[in-house]
Amino acid sequence: MFDTVLVANRGEIAVRVIRTLRALGIRSVAVFSDADAGARHVREADTAVRIGPAPAAESYLAVDRLLEAAARTGAQAVHPGYGFLAENARFARACAEAGLVFIGPPAEAIELMGDKIRAKETVRAAGVPVVPGSNGSGLDDAELAAAAREIGLPVLLKPSAGGGGKGMRLVRDAALLGEEIAAARREARGSFGDDTLLVERWIDRPRHIEIQVLADGHGNVVHLGERECSLQRRHQKVIEEAPSVLLDDATRAAMGEAAVQAARSCGYRGAGTVEFIVPGKDPSAYYFMEMNTRLQVEHPVTELVTGHDLVEWQLRIAAGERLPFAQEDITLTGHAVEARICAEDPARDFLPTGGTVLALQEPQGGGVRTDSGLSQGAEVGSLYDPMLSKVIAYGPDRPSALRTLRAALARTVTLGVTTNAGFLRRLLAHPDVVSGELDTGLVERETAGLVDGGVPEEVYAAAAAVRQAALEPEVPADGWRDPFAAPSGFRLGGEPAPVTHWLRVPGHDPIPYDSRPGAPLEVTEGLVRVTVDGVVHTFHRSGDWLGREGDSWHVQDHDPVAATLSGAAGGHGVDTLAAPMPGTVTVVKVAVGEEVAAGQGLLVVEAMKMEHVITAPHAGTVTELDVTAGTTVAMDQVLAAVTPHEPAEEPAS
Repeated sequence: MFDTVLVANRGEIAVRVIRTLRALGIRSVAVFSDADAGARHVREADTAVRIGPAPAAESYLAVDRLLEAAARTGAQAVHPGYGFLAENARFARACAEAGLVFIGPPAEAIELMGDKIRAKETVRAAGVPVVPGSNGSGLDDAELAAAAREIGLPVLLKPSAGGGGKGMRLVRDAALLGEEIAAARREARGSFGDDTLLVERWIDRPRHIEIQVLADGHGNVVHLGERECSLQRRHQKVIEEAPSVLLDDATRAAMGEAAVQAARSCGYRGAGTVEFIVPGKDPSAYYFMEMNTRLQVEHPVTELVTGHDLVEWQLRIAAGERLPFAQEDITLTGHAVEARICAEDPARDFLPTGGTVLALQEPQGGGVRTDSGLSQGAEVGSLYDPMLSKVIAYGPDRPSALRTLRAALARTVTLGVTTNAGFLRRLLAHPDVVSGELDTGLVERETAGLVDGGVPEEVYAAAAAVRQAALEPEVPADGWRDPFAAPSGFRLGGEPAPVTHWLRVPGHDPIPYDSRPGAPLEVTEGLVRVTVDGVVHTFHRSGDWLGREGDSWHVQDHDPVAATLSGAAGGHGVDTLAAPMPGTVTVVKVAVGEEVAAGQGLLVVEAMKMEHVITAPHAGTVTELDVTAGTTVAMDQVLAAVTPHEPAEEPAS
């Protein structure tokens, strides 16, 4: 076994790998960019090395700097985690050339399975069924469009390199093929440095089932059962579970054997995942989609139902050990469900968010495990992936695991950064999720009913109570306090007058809210309890942030007089376009003075590997353009302005 292992990653996966290294008595080396100097994975490792400035291309993706860090610290092996260089064959070869063990499959297997076109051809030859689609690589836009029409719409455009849903586009309208192919290429090039695409037939109401495999260097390959990953948004998994309620024992065995054959066909070694698309009405008609040649984000659910630490087996296999168990020794016990906590705002179409973690509460124990890279005071920016942590629940059966996870999400607090935790809690209570009637389109269809676009009254009540409490004068040392200094609203001959606080939650109109004496039950440093309509509501609190049951709100003070004066003085109005999220402008399609149509794309802002197109709110002329390609922008920063065309004058009567 190794003495020292360098973890070439960040965030929750780096913390997760370090945990197993510590359990095995192996010295861990963390790496960090300038943005992560105070990050949790840096503090928890035995030693840490700075590898460059904040941009990933100059730090976490800089192969030479990673190898130099390994040499300086005496590391014998490198664990790539997932993302970044985890599926980069060049990095695997560079490690080998530097005398380091790459804790993952051979570079040849990464290369083969990283090319989805070659991967399909390889596993098809091994007898594994594949999704009908385009043949050959390097197809140009016209050839891709022709292949899509030949297959028959709807079709799915997919990058040949990479995974994780990046660059995938579902196309139902032939007229949009050109536009969607261009967008898919742009995202693929930005995410993987390769814009090669393939096209596959779209299977309506599909389920996404994946099989975990382990393969040692001595010819032994086993599978550890399946994971249900059908709950997705924009082809990104949000909830995963093991095992799947869809599969019976016979189908599980058949899919497991197909996954083993896929692993053998590429000479695989280590932990990997074979992904299948499965028609919900006919689970026996499964198709190979791709193989992820790395540890998966959702690996904890497999660990909980099998009892095997997958990171430990990655290390042992990389060190040359044999698997000490056969397929018949693998059993699945109980049920596990995982929820991915991401820095995104469901109420604003899941746009990426950011900020400073002001208060943090992550449940552990009692059937709950949280894998996280967060700590109080951490800065969440727009340079890296938006996933912050994972909350995983285990129970003797599926209903108990779901209940445990919903309760754990209600206890999850991340104030200072808006997350999707509340949305996921509501999703887990959806009748179709509870019954197991899943498919990859369920989340998209039900999003409107799961996103609470409004701000509950009790949020304003709690915020007003906090502000009211702040008005209370301090009690002097002699104990006497001027009664007229108390903000009680006292007046002669009537009920106490309310104190009005103007409050605003970003994305919502400001409102006046009256705080009346006796409304708050308790206002402390960390909690606020208020009564609304006879119901007591408890909030976690930090600064202007309030959180409850996974949701959080940033309640700001609003000055209506100043806002009115600002508007009268020529403040930005409805013609102004602002950044919907913190990120980087990647494309500028217009210039000042250009005539544009309503809905025309003007700019593209990218954050956390997500693109957002800024469109013209109406027909008019671009009169302001404050950014260029490469400009870093903050949320709500002004980007451009479009002045509407003057209406035609009515002819004189």
